[in-house]
Amino acid sequence: QVQLVESGGGLVQAGGSLRLSCAASGRTFSSYAMGWFRQAPEKEREFVAAISWNGRNTYYEDSVKGRFTISRDNAKNTVYLQMNSLKPEDTGVYYCAADFSRATSTTTSGYDYWGQGTQVTVSS
Repeated sequence: QVQLVESGGGLVQAGGSLRLSCAASGRTFSSYAMGWFRQAPEKEREFVAAISWNGRNTYYEDSVKGRFTISRDNAKNTVYLQMNSLKPEDTGVYYCAADFSRATSTTTSGYDYWGQGTQVTVSS
């Protein structure tokens, strides 16, 4: 089993930056892929970014490419999401998730454990 705890959310003006962190515990962190998803009010949870178990492969949703960067530090059991040039449409609850299959999925069904989420609000 894995426990995931997100942090780093908050309120920021459009054009600003935030760095989200997700601390993992309970299973060897370097053995699984990690992903970030977000959910806006009254919308379905959507894929944002994913990183392979060894950090060599990353994937992004089209609207965040060039603005967001996912990374991981296996020594610290932590995955990060650096978000730059934020837009109001980036507003939502951001969740990190663990994928034990190592497939580095881009869909919610590919993930086995989820954090509780952290709120990101971008004002215009």
